[in-house]
Amino acid sequence: MSTIEIVTLFINVFFCLPSIASVTKFDYWWIRGFDFPRIQISVLILLNIILAGFVYSFMQPWHFFMLGILIMCLIYQLSLIFPYTVLAKKQVLNYTGSENKNQISILVSNVLMTNREYQKLIDLIELKKPDLFLTLESDEGWEQALNKLEDTYKYSVKVPLKNLYGMHLYSKLALEDMEVHYLVEEDIPSIQGFVRLENNLKAKIHCLHPRPPSPNESKTSTHRDAEILLVGESIETNPKRTLVFGDLNDVAWSRTTKIFQKVSGLLDPRRGRGFFNTFNAKYLLMRWPLDHVFHSDDFTLIDISRGKNIGSDHFPMYIKLNYAPEKKEEQDKLPVTEEEEEWAKEKIEKGMTSS
Repeated sequence: MSTIEIVTLFINVFFCLPSIASVTKFDYWWIRGFDFPRIQISVLILLNIILAGFVYSFMQPWHFFMLGILIMCLIYQLSLIFPYTVLAKKQVLNYTGSENKNQISILVSNVLMTNREYQKLIDLIELKKPDLFLTLESDEGWEQALNKLEDTYKYSVKVPLKNLYGMHLYSKLALEDMEVHYLVEEDIPSIQGFVRLENNLKAKIHCLHPRPPSPNESKTSTHRDAEILLVGESIETNPKRTLVFGDLNDVAWSRTTKIFQKVSGLLDPRRGRGFFNTFNAKYLLMRWPLDHVFHSDDFTLIDISRGKNIGSDHFPMYIKLNYAPEKKEEQDKLPVTEEEEEWAKEKIEKGMTSS
């Protein structure tokens, strides 16, 4: 074996590790961290396949074996991100009718607590004119800056915190029975309640921002997974007029988020339309979708877009939906298995007992 083959083999094996680790169900932060950059990992594996094709003579069985492992890893990665490409089937139907009282628009923005470019977000809100907007990582400084919008956004729920987990919800539409919960961790809030649409029907809303798995935040993904899945489990199997939105600190294609979709019966408008990567706004080549809006199958999609940079490490996410219960049967929910339901219950129990 030549030196260049040894070096290439080492590189090939190294870039197979994220795929091998991801297959496991361990929730250590460094393993679950591989869930995020699957686009980037796919590109790196493809480059490794090209490198192996140039370097290996394919005179030895292990040459074919290593190339086969690389191809399997690439197929695995692509199978996870493919549903979020424009080549895949759309999970949520497009709405093509005219303006009506069945519509609701939402803007979600992790503002980055230390970011003080308040006016950039305010300008975006005034441009998009969402019915509701949710800020994450917002503290008292952000609350004071957003006060100028209260003539338009008369309803609000404010949870200013200095721990990077403050959140503020503002709405033009009436908010009812709003509650602030600390579902899993005592310093991580969530907001739940109802928004009354212009057609006078109420929609259930859940606003989330769980703690991410990372060496500085949480050594495992247990608490994050438990909070996401707890909300999913609380939503009935066939939900009506339900919206879940926020910075989930999890990507659309992760096991946790997909099982959340399955147990809740909610739809992801990203599927079949694109990644809409919202994090990290500061690094072009290291981006993935962390900010989400999920909804029940009685809504169809009018618009979905990623907002411009507001000085945060997250891009804002905007969505506009139309309430159309007659379309329920035309929109496919992800089927859930007994094994996945059991996994979700175990995750919730583990998260609650370790908090």
